Amino acid sequence: MPIRLHVNIDHVATLRQARGTQYPDPVFAAQLCEQAGADGITLHLREDRRHIVDRDVERMRDAITTLMNLECAATDEMVDIAVRLRPDVVTLVPERREERTTEGGLDAASHRAHLGPRIARLVDAGIKVSLFVAADEAQVDAAVALGARQVEFHTGPYAHARAPVGRDVERTLIAQASRAAKARGLEVAAGHGLTRSNVVGVASIPEIEELNIGHAIIADAVLMGLPRAVRAMRAAIRRGVRVRRAKP
Repeated sequence: MPIRLHVNIDHVATLRQARGTQYPDPVFAAQLCEQAGADGITLHLREDRRHIVDRDVERMRDAITTLMNLECAATDEMVDIAVRLRPDVVTLVPERREERTTEGGLDAASHRAHLGPRIARLVDAGIKVSLFVAADEAQVDAAVALGARQVEFHTGPYAHARAPVGRDVERTLIAQASRAAKARGLEVAAGHGLTRSNVVGVASIPEIEELNIGHAIIADAVLMGLPRAVRAMRAAIRRGVRVRRAKP
C-alpha cells in the first residue's frame, strides 16, 4: 500500500493512567497493531507525562519490529531522551499543558533559532526528523531550511470542518502544501482527527506517503477490538488510494 499507516497508541496509556493500573499495556497494544498490519507505531511523550511515560518509550524501543515515531516538544529534555533511545523518527510538535491534545501545528517559520540546534542534534544522532506543521508553504520552507526530512500536516481543521464546503477548502490547502513539500524534497505525512469516515479525502492526495492516526483507532477498538480497528482503518485508506488512482 503506497500510504504508510502509523498507529498512535497514546490513548491506550490514557486509559491506564486514569486508574493508575499496569493495564492496558501500550507496548502490547503496539504489538497487536503491528500484527494487524500497522507500518509503524507513534507515541507522544509529553512534558507532563499524562499518558505515555518514559518507561513506555524505553520498552517500546525494544519491543516493536516496525518503526518507532516519537512525538515530543522541541526541548532539551526531550532531545536528550531521543538521542539516548534512538527512535527511528522524532516528530517535533507544539505542546501546551492546558490543551487536551495537540491543537495546532508547530510554528517552525517563527522559531528557527530555537528549533535549529535541537534538530541538528537529532540529525547528528542519525534520527529522521519530522515537523508537525500547518498546511502552509511558509512552514514547508522552514522545514527545509531547518534540515527536517519530513513534514506532517495538521489535518485538524479538515477533520473538524462542519460543512462539506469547509472540508473541501481545508483539503485543498493540504493538497497544495503537500505538492510544495514534495517539490522541495520532503516526505509528506498527515494526521490529527482522522477517522474511517474522513480519511478517504486525505488519502486521495497523491503526495501523502504516511498517516498518523490514534484516537479514532483506539475508539473503534473499544467496540470491535484493536486488530480489527487497524484493519478497518487500512481499508478506509485503501479507498482513498483508489480515488487517487482513478483520477486522470
